Order: sequence, then structure tokens, then C-alpha cells
Amino acid sequence: MAEIRNRSAYFEFFIEDKYVAGLVLAGTEVKPLRAGKASFNDSYCYFHKGELWIKSLHIAEYSHGTSNNHNPLRERKLLLHKKELKKIEARIKEKGYTMVPLRIFFSEKGLAKMELGLGKGKKIYDKRETIKQRDSDREMKRFLK
Repeated sequence: MAEIRNRSAYFEFFIEDKYVAGLVLAGTEVKPLRAGKASFNDSYCYFHKGELWIKSLHIAEYSHGTSNNHNPLRERKLLLHKKELKKIEARIKEKGYTMVPLRIFFSEKGLAKMELGLGKGKKIYDKRETIKQRDSDREMKRFLK
């Protein structure tokens, strides 16, 4: 089964907490997701009337879809327990916190799930530090081989 990862999320944000949410999808969105045809470019989560939504998540149109095909960039509702939603909403109201989509996967039951990270944005010097750390880890692995 396909797992789609947001590779830039860990580079752009310090991820503090992770949550797994269900996705409300249209029928023609499931097959492209299983094929791995989705993109996290500029996608983000926001609250509207106590519900968590994801915006700008691109799921490609289904090739064999009819006129009932979905809009690739439509807003999708995320399903979490009410207790978790209230906790997340309180944290997001703090300065600098945001919900970042980390990956999309399918559960054992075949349901589409999204892993979300509660994170704080990195500054430019933090990103440079991440690059340095990655390079030094790579050098250590080469040396140990």
C-alpha cells in the first residue's frame, strides 16, 4: 500500500506532537491515493467552527472518473476525537504553532488516515543546523562502513 510522505515538513518545522486523523474523501479520491498520486505542496490545516480542515492538499483526478470526478484541491475534513481537537486548537492559538500534514497512509482496515504534526516553524539558522547535522551523520555512516 502506498504511503505518501511530506518530506519538507521536518525541514521546515520542529514537530512536537503527532496525531493520526481520518480523512473524509470523495469516492474518486481513494484510487489516486492508493497509487501515491498526492502532493503536500503548500498544504496546511486550519480550524473552522471547531472542526479541523486541510487546505491545498492535491489529490490527482481519477483517470477513469466520469463527470462526478472530484476537485483536486478541495478542502477536506479531518476526523479526530473532540477532546483532541480542543487540545490542538488551544495549542494552535499560541504564537508560532501550526498543524502540519506529515504523511497519508491506509490503516489495516483500509481506511485513509493522515498523520499530523503540531509544530513550530524553524528559522533560517535552524535549517542550516539541520543540514549540517544531516551531513555529519552521512559522513559518520561512510566512515563506519
